[in-house]
Amino acid sequence: MQQAYLYDAIRTPFGKIGGSLSAHRPDDLAAHVVRELVARAPQLDPASIDESIFGNANGAGEENRNVARMATLLAGLPTSLPGTTMNRLCGSSLDAAIAASRQINTEDADLVLVGGVESMSRAPWVLPKTERPFPMANLELANTTLGWRLVNPAMNKEWTVSLGEATEQLREKYEITREDQDEFAALSHKLASRAWADGKYNNLVVAVPPANKRGTEVTMDETIRPGSTAETLAGLRPVFRDAATGTVTAGNASPMSDGASAAFIGSERGGDLLGAAPLARIASRASSALDPQYFGFAPVEAANKALAKAGISWSDVAAVELNEAFAAQSLACIRAWDIHPAIVNAWGGALSIGHPLGASGLRILGTLARRLQENNQRWGVAAICIGVGQGLAVVLENPSATA
Repeated sequence: MQQAYLYDAIRTPFGKIGGSLSAHRPDDLAAHVVRELVARAPQLDPASIDESIFGNANGAGEENRNVARMATLLAGLPTSLPGTTMNRLCGSSLDAAIAASRQINTEDADLVLVGGVESMSRAPWVLPKTERPFPMANLELANTTLGWRLVNPAMNKEWTVSLGEATEQLREKYEITREDQDEFAALSHKLASRAWADGKYNNLVVAVPPANKRGTEVTMDETIRPGSTAETLAGLRPVFRDAATGTVTAGNASPMSDGASAAFIGSERGGDLLGAAPLARIASRASSALDPQYFGFAPVEAANKALAKAGISWSDVAAVELNEAFAAQSLACIRAWDIHPAIVNAWGGALSIGHPLGASGLRILGTLARRLQENNQRWGVAAICIGVGQGLAVVLENPSATA
């Protein structure tokens, strides 16, 4: 079976909802990372790319349903390049990478351009169609930014609680305190700020030019707060429950965000086409699912399955990138794996960096590959929780590690 490698990965800075990237259409953000990724491989003939696969959790607005195709057309790539868009909610772009790796393994492709994008700022409101024409009743717009919408009344009500309420239930089940959550969130900001200051993101993040004459170039993640401490975060009110029973706040939950990511996944021949050496080998991948209200815990089984497929154990793993949807669910996963917290999200995580749903999976995959490379470490795990009770995980091997 042909091996699949990650050759390059980039992303935009992540902007807060209504912030510095909100003037950019999602298809334009996607096209931007495509152009930048291709420009980093000057030897590449774009006509030799076999496929483009993008992840996107919305698709109801300016993404125009198939943002993979829109992105490559807007970026000026050959019209002969096919494109497909995948939706596994928060895991969409990691799922795109998984799908690409399978195409490489089966020799259906040698080089696949993968990506992910989300503009939570520009996610539209939708109006359901009526069952009969000219109804006299009022209709309610549904916000497509995040979470359940237009829910089937037959769906189990325990499953359709908000993501925040689901996280409250998860932290109760696994006895995670408010103090634990705030400390974890503060550390995320500290680590992300330090990573930016130390230049860790210089080769991972590409600036976004102004969208209009009033705009400015966006060069850095917008929601990192270097001065965050557990004490300051403790002053925030719970969002999903009252003060007596609630622990999930705006400070220990990931912010809604805008951003895009892209990567090249290919075979050895794909590396020749790019003129590049691989960053990492995609050693294995796995998915998992459980009761929807416990979605935050789903990465646990996904990562365990992926490690078993790779033929290694947690004792072999030197680096983990776990998407921080909420501090509580991240802590639940880390404790279930029984790993040292210091190997997790050493350059910060989504609590500080942001979580533009469709772009986050590739963010963690690219960051993991660069961490392994910088520290001469061999094995790493990228894992992400997904709304409605799913998880994805990928095991990376650094082919140049000597340790």
